[in-house]
Parts: sequence; structure tokens; C-alpha cells
Amino acid sequence: MRRLLWLISDNARLCLVLGLAAGLGFPTLAAAMQPWLPQMVAGLLVITALRIGHRAALGAVSDLRWGLASVAVLQLALPTALFALCWLFGLAQSPMAMALVLATAAPAITGSPNLALLLGQDAGRMMQILVLGTAMFPVTVLPVLALVPQLGPASEIVSAAALLLLVIAGATTLGFSLRAMLFRHPTPQQIKSLDGLSVLAFSAIVIGLMAALNPALRMTPESVAAWALLAFAISYLAQISTYLLLRKTALQPVAGPLAIGAGNRNIALFLVALPEQVLAPLMVFIGCWQLPMYLTPMLLRWLYQPET
Repeated sequence: MRRLLWLISDNARLCLVLGLAAGLGFPTLAAAMQPWLPQMVAGLLVITALRIGHRAALGAVSDLRWGLASVAVLQLALPTALFALCWLFGLAQSPMAMALVLATAAPAITGSPNLALLLGQDAGRMMQILVLGTAMFPVTVLPVLALVPQLGPASEIVSAAALLLLVIAGATTLGFSLRAMLFRHPTPQQIKSLDGLSVLAFSAIVIGLMAALNPALRMTPESVAAWALLAFAISYLAQISTYLLLRKTALQPVAGPLAIGAGNRNIALFLVALPEQVLAPLMVFIGCWQLPMYLTPMLLRWLYQPET
């Protein structure tokens, strides 16, 4: 088992691609896994917290001085600016405008610390950004809802954010406790095994996330291609611009985690509140949104490489 986990750790990026391929190639499996996504996400958080440890994730209080401003920019200013741009061009009521708002108003995905590990970035800082962004989401989303009322009632979205925060807190506490009990001073071999376990869980989740994309890919492949292009543009432009803007500033130590958080957002938070008539045309986009995120460790590795 240990050697299998080491093999997975050594081939992490390939495993993510295989997860995407399995989700697209085995629709029955994807549909069967879809109902278990909440439990799988919680399990992934436990494994990630076990891998990182509480010392790396908590850090000093002073580390969060930059946090509130970054959340305000990424989760409030950015979606507001993009919606204003769509309004200027007469596209405010279009599905594309809705997708832009969804993809930029949400906090970082729960798997973002795993992406940080795969990209050689500080996973502890990434965990900080994840928790802070999720905690602030009920506040930052309210002005966005005022701009785009068709997103749904504020009470349901805020409740979903609160539930997610509770899940994150519970899962990470369990992971940190297991780390303290089982791996107080982990060896390099144990760390590598935990890396492999983390990659395996992260790769499995995407199979269920691909369930909505399979029917659309067979029926309207041109629509899927258009939504996929938009998803890649949003995610990668957000990551590239954030990293390039911050890497020469005082925020250079957190430029990588902030860039990962900027381009990898948890838009599933909105699903509980979106009316059915609004949700239907966006489900393909939500499926496509997984593609750039899971391919980030392969396609954007050049961006996060340390400068020599």
C-alpha cells in the first residue's frame, strides 16, 4: 500500500488527468459518485489537514493582515467589476454574465490546499485563505446578490456558506488531531504517503463532479466547448494576473496561494439557491469549471516555478 501511495505521489499530475478522464469516460460511475460528493469533500479536508498539520495552517496572527483586503478584492471587487463590464456591453442578463459572477464571487475551492501542495506552494497559507474567504463569503456575497437578484435569496446562500464553514472547521480539526496523535514528527516517507493519499482523494472527487458534463458532451459538444473556453479563460487569467501582480510586492510570500485561490473557486455554493430556470444553462459551465482547476498543476506549473 505504501509503495502504491508513493507511486501516486510521484505521478500526481497524471492522476488528476486520469480522474478527469474517468469522470468523462464512465458516466455511470460518475452518476453513482455524485450523491457522495459532500462526504468526499469532507474526507479530502481531513486528509489535507492531516498532511499539513496545524502549525503550518494556523501561522501567526500577523499573517492575516493582508487577508481581509485580498478577500474583498477577489470576492467582491472582481465580480462587481466584471458584472459592470457585462452591463456596459448589454450582457448583464446573459448566462455568460452569470457564469462570470459565480466563478469570481465564491471563495476558494476546498481542494485548493491540495493544488498548493502539487504546485510547490505554501499549503498552510492556502488553508488560511480558504478558511478566511469562506468565513467572509456571507458578507461579500450580499452586494453581489443586490446586483444580480436572479442568483437567489440571500438567506439560502448565506446558510450554505455557514454550513460549508462548519464542515471545514470540523474536518480540519479532525485532521489536525489525527496528525498530533499519529504523525507528531512525520518522516519523509510518511509525508510522501500522505501526499499520495491526498492526490488519490482529490482525483476521485472529480469523477463525481463530471456527472453533469457527460450528457451535454454527447448532445451539444459545441456548447460544451464554448463553456470550457470561458472556464479556462476565467480561471487562468485570474491566476496569471494575480501572481504576476503580486510577485514583486510585499505580498510575494502569499502570491502563489492568492493566485490559486483567485482562479479556483467553489461555485457549488450557489447551487442550493439558484432557481431551476437559472441553474439549467449553467450546469454545463459548472462541469466545465472543473477542467481548468484539475489541469492547473499540469498547464500552469510554469507560472508557479520559483524564479532562478
